[in-house]
This record gives sequence, structure tokens and C-alpha cells, in this order.
Amino acid sequence: MKAMVLEEQGQPLKQRQLPMPEIQTPDQVLLKVEACGVCRTDLHILDGELPDPKRPLIPGHQIVGTVVRTGDAVTNLQPGDRVGVPWLGHTDGSCRYCRRGQENLCEQARFTGYTMDGGYAEYALAHEPFCFPLPPDARALDIAPLLCAGLIGFRTWRLAGGVDNERLGIYGFGAAAHILCQIACWYGQSVYAFTRPGDEAAQKLARDLGAVWAGSSEEDPPEVLDAALVFAPVGDLMVTALGHVDRGGSVVSGGIHMSDIPAFPYRLLWEERSMKSVANLTREDGHAFLEVAPRVPVRTEVHAYALKDANQALEDLRHGRFAGAAVLTMD
Repeated sequence: MKAMVLEEQGQPLKQRQLPMPEIQTPDQVLLKVEACGVCRTDLHILDGELPDPKRPLIPGHQIVGTVVRTGDAVTNLQPGDRVGVPWLGHTDGSCRYCRRGQENLCEQARFTGYTMDGGYAEYALAHEPFCFPLPPDARALDIAPLLCAGLIGFRTWRLAGGVDNERLGIYGFGAAAHILCQIACWYGQSVYAFTRPGDEAAQKLARDLGAVWAGSSEEDPPEVLDAALVFAPVGDLMVTALGHVDRGGSVVSGGIHMSDIPAFPYRLLWEERSMKSVANLTREDGHAFLEVAPRVPVRTEVHAYALKDANQALEDLRHGRFAGAAVLTMD
């Protein structure tokens, strides 16, 4: 099979011809990959900001695929079924975090496209319990961004208070934000979108998707915010957002990696404001989000790349050359 492989961090991916993956545990399924989203987390892995990946590694954790073969213990999937595979690829199910419903913090968790091979390839393995059933008729390009950007955005929104916020700030209007904006607007929230200075395309997209205001992250919003979500990996924005939320408000980071948060005066945190981070996702997040998304319905702004052009997709993401999400296709 064709695959794009990370051999050394700090180096571009290499196109390789590899053997077809073999099922290794009874709960695994072999998937023919239709599409795989490109995520900023992939950049953090390539750049060495997330240490100790599997090597060599096939990245990619927003996989849309069709089941080709199943392990002996698989009971709910069969060949021909369509599934989505997210970042959280496996947990032990027995540690104290798993026992109390926080499997996203599992001490033995394994992650798709990081500690286990992912979807930048024609075929991929996944553990059945961590596959989400998908409708047979939905376009793979549209679904792929939902499997990380959508899921993490949804969990970030929930940790910030979900529907309880009237005015919601979103910092960094990329893949996660453009999906979450639609969810928040559907629930009747007023969304205020902050982008890189001068990024008029992202600001226009935000307004087109329902944001009541869109501007630069260097600007003040016209209203005080009830909560803020920070998707850009810029620590300074956590402090900026904290200065814009009302008493009792939360600022939640949806990124797996972020530059350092600078020191700030206590008065910004006082009056029961809070800062939080999101780590990974739970399967419950996934099922809840995938139940809501079709009802909105969520529209994804997608930029398609061939598998062989994965390095170009990553560089375009790095430099903010598109608004929305990038997806690799296997055609």
C-alpha cells in the first residue's frame, strides 16, 4: 500500500510502498481509507513539539474508512461498514481515570497517528471500540474534519459551559473553530471570532457561518464574553481572552500543544474566572457530537489534497494559507 511516513522528526514525510497491515489483536479491524484529515497536531508531531512518537510512523487521526477485515472478537462491525477513527485509539479500561469516566486521561492510552499508525495511507488498523459508525452516503471529505477538529472543538465548548454561555469568543478560526461556530450558533449563542491580524478570509468565513462579529486577535470584542475558546497554539491569547471574559467566565484551550502562557496580573483571574485545557476526547464526546452535527447540519469548509501531497497540505496549514480544514484523499 502507499503511505506517507514520518521517519525522523523535523523532516518531511516520505512516500513509501508498505505491506498491507495485518490484524494483530482480536478487537482490531482493517480499514480501506477513503480520506484522512490533516490536523495541527500532526505538525506538532512532525516538528518534535510532541515527543516520542512511534517511528517510523504513519500520521493521521481523522480517518474515514470502510471495514475490509475484522478480528475474531469484533462483534459490531462487518466488512463493508463505514467508520470514523479519532485521535484516541485505545485505552486500558482499568486505570483510575477510565474507571471514573475520564478515559481521555488514561495512563496507558494510545493515540492514532502518534503512538500507533494512522490514516495517511491506503489502509489502516483500528480497534473496534474506538471506531464511530458513519452513514454510508455522507461524503468522506466532509466527515473527516469532524473526527478531530469537530470532536475536540465540541469537548472544548462543553468544558467552557456549553449552552450556558450567551456570548462566546473563539480565538483562531481554523478547522475546529469553523465547525464549532456552527454548533454554537445553532444553540442560539452569539459568536465572536478572532483571527490572525489581516486574515480577512477567515473573518469572512466566520461571519458567513453565523458569527455576529469577526476581527483581529489584537482587537477588543464589542461585548464582554461569557466564555472563550482558544484554538490557536499561542499562549498569549489565553491571557488576552481572560481579559475579555466576564466574572465567572472560563477560558479553555483546545490545543494539545501551546506556547508558554505569560505571567499576568491576578486581577484578570479574580471574580471566579478560570483557565482550563482539553486533553484528547472521550467516546461519549464523539457519540454526542456526531448525533448533533447532522441536525445543525454542520458544513465543513474543506481543501482536498492527494495523499502524495501531504507535505504540501501540512505546510499550507502551518502558514495559514486556507480557511477551514485540509483533507487527504486516496483517489
